[in-house]
Parts: sequence; structure tokens; C-alpha cells
Amino acid sequence: MAIDLTLAWALLLAFAVFTYVVLDGFDLGLGILYPFFPKKQDRDLMMNSVAPVWDGNETWLVLGGGGLFAAFPLAYAIILPATYPLIIAMLLALIFRGVAFEFRWRAGRPFSAWVWDGAFIGGSTLAALCQGMILGTLLQGIEVEGRAYAGGWWDWLTPFTLLCGVSVVAGYALLGACWLNIKTEGAIQIRARVAARLAGLATVAGIVGVSAATPFLETAYFERWLAWPGILEVAIVPVLVAALTLWLARALSSGKGPDWLPMLLALGLFLLCFAGLGVSMWPYVIPPAVTLQDAAAPESSQMFMFVGAVVLVPIILAYTAYAYWVFRGKLDPDEGYH
Repeated sequence: MAIDLTLAWALLLAFAVFTYVVLDGFDLGLGILYPFFPKKQDRDLMMNSVAPVWDGNETWLVLGGGGLFAAFPLAYAIILPATYPLIIAMLLALIFRGVAFEFRWRAGRPFSAWVWDGAFIGGSTLAALCQGMILGTLLQGIEVEGRAYAGGWWDWLTPFTLLCGVSVVAGYALLGACWLNIKTEGAIQIRARVAARLAGLATVAGIVGVSAATPFLETAYFERWLAWPGILEVAIVPVLVAALTLWLARALSSGKGPDWLPMLLALGLFLLCFAGLGVSMWPYVIPPAVTLQDAAAPESSQMFMFVGAVVLVPIILAYTAYAYWVFRGKLDPDEGYH
């Protein structure tokens, strides 16, 4: 059975992006939640919860960007000019955030501690906002003429992209709060559950808002989601979203059940949103102008790179899983991990 390399690469990149959202989402979420945990001891504990693993999480962002350039060069050449301000802002935010992560430990004065904490909050929030707006720009469509971007410098800035950006910020905050629920105990865990409930409400509101607006962006979206009888095939996605939302609300409100359950349910919501994105965009990589086949690199190039990816991706997964396994368990406020 022959392998469709274009489809295989599309699935691999989708996996890389989703894995990045899973791993770096809660990491960024901690920075977004920082203002709600003003005590230095709480912030130090939040940092310690991700200190052993945070820098490895962005491996998947590099894989997604590099894979897009290698496997779908036409898409790369169109998407980047359309979103240059967002990408530059995101990368600068991640740099400031990474520097702040290390330097806040060495802040000897209150003002310098305030500066680095502010850089961590701002970098985390801006990076999440930009990622959501890049997604919104792709969904609303990019103007293409021939094989090049034909839009303007500010086409990415619309109410819809802002809605997507704010929704991602809320979603990452939810993941960060659920992560704290897993890693902490006592008073900070109670506050984390409160933050998770608030962030969960904002996330669900964002999902509803984006879902309501998306079918009216393109005719193809409307036909996929609302036209009869296709609506019967895709109705499972919103039904599952509603079910998981109710389950998550119950888990966070009752305080019963394992601490990892809210995180699992929140990730389920993200996975369903990812599935909904696939329903809307397939088979386009840049709706409604460029399909996956149009943007794909030559088959020989895809095969050469795919062999390397098949070897390296399991290795990355293995060392990532090992790191999380070694640093599993609850954090002790004074001594680190139990």
C-alpha cells in the first residue's frame, strides 16, 4: 500500500502543533495566571512546577515551523508574509519570557523582581494572543494572487482574529490552572481550581463565539457545518464539546475525583476544537486558495525528510515522556517535589 506523503506530512504537522499546544499551553498559562497569584512563594512554586520541562516544550513549535517550510514551502511562503507582525511579536514574547524565567531567580531588589515578573506575564500573554490571531488569520482566509501573498500589512487585524487570540489566552489559562491543580496542594490548589473555573467559562465562551462566526467567513465553511445533510455528520463535534464542558464544570466544582481529570477534560476540549478546525479547513492549507497538494514539496524531498522524522519524532516523544515521568508528583512548597 503506497503512502500518501502529502497526507502523512499534514498529519505529522498537525500532531506537532497539537502537541505544542498541549505541552506549552499550560506553560504559557502559568504566566497568564501570574497576576492572580501575587505572593512570591506561590509564584516560585508555579515556576518550580515547570522548571524541569518548560524549555523542551517548544521543540514542537520548531518542528511545526520547520516541517511547514520543508514539506509545504508554498504555504510557508504565503503564510509568513501575511502574519509577519504576529510571528515577530510571538517570537520576541517567547524570548522575553524565557529570559525572565531565568533572571527572576536572580532578582535581588523588589523593582528588578517586578520587571522580570512583568516580562514573564507579558511574554506569556502576548505569545498566546499572537498564536490565536495567527490561527484566526488562517481561518478567515489569506488573499493570494498567483503563488504569492497579495494582501496588506494589517489584514491579520480583524475582530475575528482578536476573538481567536483572546480565546487562546483563556484556553491556555485553563490549562495552566489545571496543571497547578495536579502539581500543588493546599491553599494554592484551591485557588487554582477557582482560576480554572473562571478560565473555563471564558474558554467555553470563546469556543462558542469562534464557532458561531466561522461558518460565515467562507461559503465552504457554511456548507460544511450548517448545510443539510452534512450537518448530521459534523454535529458530533459540538455535542461532544457540550458534554465535556458539563463534565469539566462538575469536576472543578465538586473537587472530587483524581486531580488529573480536569486537565484531561480540558485537553479533550482542545482536541475537539482541533478536529473542528480540520473539518473547516480540509483539504486547504490556506483557505480558500491553496490546497495541501498545491503547497506540497516534490515527493522525493518529502520522502527524504519523512525518513528523518520517523526516526526523530519517537526519540523526542521518549525523552519528553521520561522527563515528565521523572518529575511527576506533587510539589512541596519548601523542598520541591515529593
